[in-house]
Amino acid sequence: MNPHLKKIQDLINSLDHIDDGLREEITKTLQEANKKWAITEFKLEKTEKVKKTTGILLEETIEELENKQKIVENSNVELQKTIEELKDTQAQLIHSEKMASLGELTSGIAHEIQNPLNFVNNFSEVSDEMLEEVLEEINKPDSQRDPELLNRLIEDVRSNLKKIRRHGIHADAIVKNMMEHSKKGVSRKEWTDLNVLINVFRNIAYHSFLTKYKIEDGNEFGLDQVMKLERRLPKVYISPKEIGKMILNLINNAIYSVHQKKINIPDPHYFPTIEITTRSIPQENGKIDIVLKVKDNGTGIPESIRDKIFQPFFTTKPSGSGTGLGLSLCYDIIKTHGGTLEAESQEGEGATFIAILKNVTSINRNQTLHLKN
Repeated sequence: MNPHLKKIQDLINSLDHIDDGLREEITKTLQEANKKWAITEFKLEKTEKVKKTTGILLEETIEELENKQKIVENSNVELQKTIEELKDTQAQLIHSEKMASLGELTSGIAHEIQNPLNFVNNFSEVSDEMLEEVLEEINKPDSQRDPELLNRLIEDVRSNLKKIRRHGIHADAIVKNMMEHSKKGVSRKEWTDLNVLINVFRNIAYHSFLTKYKIEDGNEFGLDQVMKLERRLPKVYISPKEIGKMILNLINNAIYSVHQKKINIPDPHYFPTIEITTRSIPQENGKIDIVLKVKDNGTGIPESIRDKIFQPFFTTKPSGSGTGLGLSLCYDIIKTHGGTLEAESQEGEGATFIAILKNVTSINRNQTLHLKN
């Protein structure tokens, strides 16, 4: 019995004036109190043990959390390092894509500029010979001089000079386009003839392709370029530098696709064809939508990857042939112009990329011109 309760019981037992019935009842009450006391002590002891155990577990948990915190901190450091490495890799890939694009531009422009330079050189050489004849004729005695021949030679030289000037202007325009394309900084918007821009960059893309795949004679490849351009397409207020990049990438992809089909799926009836279409759609607010389509009859896009083609770094080209930034760049460019870019394709039958410039400011519009070359 609990010592305190034992003292009470001893005191009760020592009192003579308490009858036996009351003494027995008090003793019974003290015994019940003793049981409750024992139970309470047991519970307190158990609670203390639980408390100690909980304290130990809490300490272990805190220690474990501290260890995990250190692991997380270390992981964050590693993650940050990995992110920095990925950024560096991304920057390198973007630089590679720019260099590859610049290389293609350079080779394409070199071919494109060679034609007017050849004309300039040839007409200069012929004109020089004609001037020699003019001088010979002038130096003859009056009786032997042929005024009719002299006039004809001078007219021919004058005609050649006009041709030299025309081809010189053409070469100058090509160089200016190249400089505009490669210029750094923010791309400014200006009034642009989209049809002219398309023709410039399709020629660059085609000659760049011939150089890249070392095709000396373009006829060996036999690419049919069908141009369905809206006659007097309104000039639009856009960034020609950025839209030019988009056009170049779309046409590059189309030429690559038809070339792959030509060399990998021998078919005597297959003829590589790309078709470029422009169309203006008037809007109620006075502005217009411009629809640009680049269609090819190449390999097409498998359905399994169709939703990935605009993702950065996604490419189906062999390693070293592309970084997967071309279509992503096109998508970003058209988005910054408030437009859309979509792809329609049937595997093995070709693909059509549809770029729509929406609500652009324009001047002039009229009917459609169909050209084939």
